[in-house]
This record gives sequence, C-alpha cells and structure tokens, in this order.
Amino acid sequence: MEGYLPLFVFLGLSIAFPIAALFVGKALRPSVFAPAKLESYECGIQAEGGARGRYSVRFYLVAILFVIFDVETVFLFPWAVRYHQLGWFGVAEALAFLAILVVGYLWAYKKGALEWV
Repeated sequence: MEGYLPLFVFLGLSIAFPIAALFVGKALRPSVFAPAKLESYECGIQAEGGARGRYSVRFYLVAILFVIFDVETVFLFPWAVRYHQLGWFGVAEALAFLAILVVGYLWAYKKGALEWV
C-alpha cells in the first residue's frame, strides 16, 4: 500500500489545486464591475448589431480543415524522435503519411473549400 502513497498525494493535489485557485480568484476579483465592463465590447464603440451575426460556412470549413491537418502533422513528431532507429522504413512510412496528407489538401482545394470568394 505504501507504493500508492505518491499516487494518492498527487491525486489529492490535482483535485485541491483547481479548487483552491477558484477560491483565491473569487476572493481577489472585484465584486462590483464598472458599467463599461458589462458591455459587449470594451473598446468604447457601441455595437451596431446583435452578437448573433451570420458567418460564412467557409470560415468554419477552413477552420475545421486547419485543425484536422494540423493535428495530423503532430503524428510526425514520434517519427522524428525515432528517425535513426526506424531507418529507411520510417522514411517510407513518413512519405506515405505525407502523401495522404497532400492528397487530402488537393481534394479540399479541388472542392473549393480553401477559396474565400
């Protein structure tokens, strides 16, 4: 049971730290805000319309494509760490992965997902 003591200490600290941070934040922040702080924008310019404006679907499509392809490139990090141990087989795997990524980019470009006009 003594081998689990560091685990329980870490678990206790990981639960206590966020709770303590919330209480300290609540104690230190001001309880009454200035009227300017309660407005939608603090820049001093009155908002012209509502906050529920419409955005182009292309904005969301480009954002999703960026997240997808950016997250996929994170998979290259383990390959870069073990580059010497993998040898030419690792290079072939990385090139195959990058080829699939490029095919995805070309498909998105061909569908017009990256055009803003």
